[in-house]
Amino acid sequence: MHTGYVLFLAALCVRTTVILAVCVIGLRLLGKHQMAQMNIYDLAMIMALANAVQNAMTKGTGDLTVGFACAGILLLAGKVLSLVFRNAPRIEQQFAGIPTVLIMNGDVVRDHCRREGVSRDQLRTAVREHGITSLQDVRMAVLEVDGSISVVPVDKSAIAPAMDGRMS
Repeated sequence: MHTGYVLFLAALCVRTTVILAVCVIGLRLLGKHQMAQMNIYDLAMIMALANAVQNAMTKGTGDLTVGFACAGILLLAGKVLSLVFRNAPRIEQQFAGIPTVLIMNGDVVRDHCRREGVSRDQLRTAVREHGITSLQDVRMAVLEVDGSISVVPVDKSAIAPAMDGRMS
């Protein structure tokens, strides 16, 4: 192989590793709560972060310091937003949305399902994942802001044992 190409690949590996380390440290500084409950603004930040550091990793038009600066600003903005959202829940609701009831006392709330784009098959799947065999055995099912569906059974006897014998 050409020596210049090998040096280019080695530099690319080092730059990528450095950017990865900075991003991991920055995301870790945001806290575990941030990573466990990802919502739409978190996804947007991660996409922007990926775009911002791409040139720094591949030695495109940006250099390593530009990648650090962009990553730092995005991570700082994420931290500031999380503090704002913690202290002003109404602002978070406007950014991230609010949970939506999909089933109430065994009845599917069709308008909510249609608005959120959740099909009856998706509801049945979510209910089965919670060990419940029938939509009528659901006290409440809620589409959470992170996209998951929480299911509360009518009573504990409505929950079927999981395949491996444990309750889900």
